[in-house]
Amino acid sequence: MRHTLPIAPQFYVTAPQPCPYLEGRMERKLFTALQGDGADQLNNSLSQQGFRRSQNVLYRPSCSECSACLSARLDVSKFHPNKSQKRAARRNSYLQRRATSPWATDDQFDLFRRYLDARHADGGMADMDVFEFAAMIEETPIRSRVVEYADPKTGNLIAVSLTDVLDDGLSMVYSFYDPDLQQNSLGTYMILDHIDIAREAGLPYIYLGYWVPGSPKMGYKAKFSGLEIYMKNEWRAVKDPDMLADATHHPLSTQPIAEQVASIQLPDRHPTKG
Repeated sequence: MRHTLPIAPQFYVTAPQPCPYLEGRMERKLFTALQGDGADQLNNSLSQQGFRRSQNVLYRPSCSECSACLSARLDVSKFHPNKSQKRAARRNSYLQRRATSPWATDDQFDLFRRYLDARHADGGMADMDVFEFAAMIEETPIRSRVVEYADPKTGNLIAVSLTDVLDDGLSMVYSFYDPDLQQNSLGTYMILDHIDIAREAGLPYIYLGYWVPGSPKMGYKAKFSGLEIYMKNEWRAVKDPDMLADATHHPLSTQPIAEQVASIQLPDRHPTKG
């Protein structure tokens, strides 16, 4: 009889680099590898503690002088669309949704390149080639889906979301859409449609990644009711987004790395027999 002891994941910190959201600030990430038989458990546990997935890595901002990046999720039961969100739903109701296994296609990459060139030409993903794009879509050790939205009349691909399926919700890992249809609010529509999917599946949350108060790129997340943020090791409902704009930037809001790692709750991993 052989007993294999559980191996705790190792956490690392990236070197500081310019922040893509707030000018003049530096970002740093706490991260760990997502691999092995316990990948799903680890992804679920850490996602519930503010981490995000990028291929086979889980990460969370850990900047030494700023804590403005807030992990955000929507409580589906508390979401009620506002007028502009209702308009976005009506405007895009003609789109046909199709969910597939995480497999990259030429149509996806073409749309992705058009989106980056129009919206994020100076971003960190601007130079991503077709092989790196395929890795982003396909290198996932957990339950993931590519949710495509197409025009049923022309067959044209209009929008795409790479989505992870968690125990308690859907995590929208990365989304992109036709930049020529910016007036259609496709980013908002994809979140609204994922809310519908979650309700149909009985899942309580939609994980949206990071919301950065004060960053125009992230402002749309604060417009959704039912918004929650992960702060001081717990999820808190956001009643007034404007109240968070200044306090979260203060360097004393950030715990030392050792304290951050010590506070992470890891999933139970029982010994296996063989």
